[in-house]
Amino acid sequence: MIAVIQRVKNASVSIENEIKSEIGKGLLVLLGIGNEDTIDDITWLAKKIVQMRIFADEEGKMNLSVQEIAGEILLVSQFTLLASTKKGNRPSFTDAARPEVAIPLYEKAVEIFSQELGKAIQTGVFGADMQVFLCNDGPVTIVIDSKNKK
Repeated sequence: MIAVIQRVKNASVSIENEIKSEIGKGLLVLLGIGNEDTIDDITWLAKKIVQMRIFADEEGKMNLSVQEIAGEILLVSQFTLLASTKKGNRPSFTDAARPEVAIPLYEKAVEIFSQELGKAIQTGVFGADMQVFLCNDGPVTIVIDSKNKK
Protein backbone atom coordinates (compact mmCIF):
# COMPACT_ATOMS: atom_id res chain seq x y z
CA MET A 1 0.00 0.00 0.00
CA ILE A 2 1.38 3.35 -0.99
CA ALA A 3 0.37 6.65 0.56
CA VAL A 4 1.30 10.14 -0.54
CA ILE A 5 0.80 12.46 2.43
CA GLN A 6 0.53 16.18 1.90
CA ARG A 7 0.36 18.67 4.76
CA VAL A 8 -2.31 21.14 3.69
CA LYS A 9 -3.85 24.42 4.75
CA ASN A 10 -7.00 23.16 3.04
CA ALA A 11 -8.05 20.55 0.48
CA SER A 12 -11.18 19.42 -1.30
CA VAL A 13 -12.49 16.84 -3.73
CA SER A 14 -14.97 17.82 -6.42
CA ILE A 15 -16.95 15.53 -8.70
CA GLU A 16 -18.74 17.03 -11.71
CA ASN A 17 -18.02 20.55 -10.40
CA GLU A 18 -19.60 19.88 -6.99
CA ILE A 19 -17.55 19.72 -3.81
CA LYS A 20 -17.90 16.25 -2.30
CA SER A 21 -15.54 16.71 0.66
CA GLU A 22 -13.32 19.41 2.08
CA ILE A 23 -10.99 19.95 5.01
CA GLY A 24 -9.12 22.79 6.64
CA LYS A 25 -5.66 22.36 8.16
CA GLY A 26 -4.57 18.75 8.10
CA LEU A 27 -3.50 15.99 5.75
CA LEU A 28 -4.49 15.02 2.24
CA VAL A 29 -3.69 11.32 1.91
CA LEU A 30 -3.66 9.74 -1.55
CA LEU A 31 -3.89 5.97 -1.08
CA GLY A 32 -2.87 3.32 -3.59
CA ILE A 33 -4.06 -0.20 -2.79
CA GLY A 34 -2.09 -3.08 -4.27
CA ASN A 35 -2.81 -6.72 -4.99
CA GLU A 36 -0.92 -7.95 -1.92
CA ASP A 37 -2.30 -5.42 0.56
CA THR A 38 -4.19 -6.42 3.70
CA ILE A 39 -5.82 -4.88 6.74
CA ASP A 40 -2.41 -5.09 8.44
CA ASP A 41 -1.05 -2.63 5.86
CA ILE A 42 -3.94 -0.25 6.54
CA THR A 43 -3.53 -0.49 10.31
CA TRP A 44 0.22 0.21 10.11
CA LEU A 45 -0.24 3.13 7.68
CA ALA A 46 -3.10 4.75 9.58
CA LYS A 47 -1.24 4.68 12.89
CA LYS A 48 1.99 5.92 11.27
CA ILE A 49 0.27 8.76 9.40
CA VAL A 50 -1.92 9.98 12.26
CA GLN A 51 1.07 10.03 14.62
CA MET A 52 3.56 11.48 12.12
CA ARG A 53 5.03 14.68 13.54
CA ILE A 54 5.01 17.03 10.55
CA PHE A 55 3.24 20.09 11.94
CA ALA A 56 5.12 22.97 13.54
CA ASP A 57 5.24 23.45 17.29
CA GLU A 58 5.64 26.82 19.08
CA GLU A 59 9.30 26.91 18.03
CA GLY A 60 8.55 26.23 14.37
CA LYS A 61 9.92 22.67 14.46
CA MET A 62 8.01 19.79 12.88
CA ASN A 63 7.09 18.20 16.18
CA LEU A 64 3.30 17.80 16.22
CA SER A 65 0.97 15.25 14.63
CA VAL A 66 -2.31 15.90 12.84
CA GLN A 67 -4.00 14.51 15.94
CA GLU A 68 -2.17 16.91 18.26
CA ILE A 69 -3.20 19.96 16.22
CA ALA A 70 -6.81 18.72 15.99
CA GLY A 71 -6.37 18.65 12.21
CA GLU A 72 -8.43 16.88 9.60
CA ILE A 73 -7.75 14.13 7.06
CA LEU A 74 -9.01 13.81 3.50
CA LEU A 75 -8.41 10.24 2.22
CA VAL A 76 -8.56 9.73 -1.55
CA SER A 77 -8.09 6.40 -3.32
CA GLN A 78 -5.58 6.63 -6.18
CA PHE A 79 -4.71 3.43 -8.02
CA THR A 80 -2.19 5.25 -10.24
CA LEU A 81 0.27 5.26 -7.32
CA LEU A 82 0.85 1.59 -8.17
CA ALA A 83 1.97 2.39 -11.73
CA SER A 84 4.86 0.41 -13.17
CA THR A 85 6.92 2.34 -15.71
CA LYS A 86 9.56 -0.32 -16.40
CA LYS A 87 8.57 -1.02 -20.00
CA GLY A 88 7.65 1.47 -22.67
CA ASN A 89 5.91 4.77 -22.13
CA ARG A 90 2.48 3.59 -21.06
CA PRO A 91 2.26 2.86 -17.33
CA SER A 92 1.00 -0.56 -16.30
CA PHE A 93 -1.40 -0.81 -13.38
CA THR A 94 -1.36 -4.59 -12.91
CA ASP A 95 -0.02 -4.15 -9.35
CA ALA A 96 -3.14 -2.16 -8.34
CA ALA A 97 -5.87 -4.17 -6.65
CA ARG A 98 -9.04 -4.79 -8.65
CA PRO A 99 -12.14 -2.92 -7.39
CA GLU A 100 -13.65 -6.02 -5.78
CA VAL A 101 -10.58 -6.19 -3.52
CA ALA A 102 -9.71 -2.50 -3.29
CA ILE A 103 -13.15 -1.11 -2.39
CA PRO A 104 -13.55 -3.15 0.84
CA LEU A 105 -9.96 -2.29 1.81
CA TYR A 106 -10.54 1.42 1.11
CA GLU A 107 -13.72 1.36 3.21
CA LYS A 108 -11.78 -0.35 6.00
CA ALA A 109 -9.06 2.31 5.66
CA VAL A 110 -11.66 5.05 6.18
CA GLU A 111 -12.82 3.28 9.35
CA ILE A 112 -9.32 2.70 10.73
CA PHE A 113 -8.08 6.23 9.93
CA SER A 114 -11.16 7.63 11.71
CA GLN A 115 -10.49 5.44 14.75
CA GLU A 116 -6.83 6.48 14.90
CA LEU A 117 -7.65 10.19 14.48
CA GLY A 118 -10.51 10.02 16.96
CA LYS A 119 -13.03 11.65 14.61
CA ALA A 120 -14.56 11.19 11.18
CA ILE A 121 -12.37 11.78 8.16
CA GLN A 122 -13.37 13.10 4.75
CA THR A 123 -13.12 10.99 1.58
CA GLY A 124 -13.22 10.96 -2.16
CA VAL A 125 -15.41 8.53 -4.10
CA PHE A 126 -13.74 5.30 -5.11
CA GLY A 127 -13.43 5.05 -8.90
CA ALA A 128 -14.93 8.48 -9.59
CA ASP A 129 -13.36 11.10 -11.86
CA MET A 130 -12.33 13.52 -9.11
CA GLN A 131 -10.68 16.90 -9.07
CA VAL A 132 -8.50 17.30 -6.00
CA PHE A 133 -7.67 20.84 -4.91
CA LEU A 134 -5.14 21.61 -2.22
CA CYS A 135 -3.01 24.29 -0.72
CA ASN A 136 0.12 22.36 0.24
CA ASP A 137 1.57 23.80 3.45
CA GLY A 138 5.35 24.06 3.40
CA PRO A 139 5.29 22.32 0.98
CA VAL A 140 5.46 19.06 2.90
CA THR A 141 4.89 15.87 0.91
CA ILE A 142 5.88 12.40 2.14
CA VAL A 143 5.57 9.02 0.41
CA ILE A 144 5.12 5.86 2.49
CA ASP A 145 5.05 2.28 1.24
CA SER A 146 3.72 -0.28 3.73
CA LYS A 147 5.81 -2.99 2.02
CA ASN A 148 9.02 -0.96 2.36
CA LYS A 149 8.99 0.45 5.88
CA LYS A 150 12.01 2.74 5.73
